[in-house]
This record gives sequence, structure tokens and C-alpha cells, in this order.
Amino acid sequence: MSLFDVGGNGDIVVHGDLDRETLSTNLWQRLSSQQQDSLKSAGTCTVDLGDVERVDSAGLAWLINAVRDTNQNGVSMVIQHMPEKLHKLAKISNVDGFLPVK
Repeated sequence: MSLFDVGGNGDIVVHGDLDRETLSTNLWQRLSSQQQDSLKSAGTCTVDLGDVERVDSAGLAWLINAVRDTNQNGVSMVIQHMPEKLHKLAKISNVDGFLPVK
């Protein structure tokens, strides 16, 4: 199974672990050009973290970069079902206000 699945409507569902072991490239770089074009056309995407099992500071950095990269490409991102541990990491790191959590 891949780290995430991209639906035709711009929904991205993340699976498994968001940690230094599973993350090697940013979200935008992992998308195919067709997926990037689809998100740009939609102008918005929802990242569902409800299926994330484990997260560490690398996962937080990945998510921050995902917000930055989508915004730079004209796509507004909303995060839903953010795990409590990720909320705590974001708050401790003082970036919780930066993440567009629904």
C-alpha cells in the first residue's frame, strides 16, 4: 500500500506511519503530473489523516511542507482527522496556527 491515495475530487487519504522511516520526499513531489494538474484544477484539497497510525516530527515537517507546496501551486489545503499526537507536536513546535485543520 502506498503512503497516500489521491481521489479524483482532490481528497488525499494518508495511510500508516508519517515518520522518518516512511517519508523521503514531499507530498507535491510524490504526486504524478496528472494528480498535480487535477489538484490545481480543483483549487482545493482535503488531506485525511484518520488512517495515520504513528507520527513523529518528520511527519509534522512533511505536513508543513505539504501546506506550503500546495499553496505555492494555487491549491488550498484543509487537514481533517489529525491525530492527537500530531496536534501536540504542532502545538509544542508553535506551528499549530499554521496548519489548516478542519
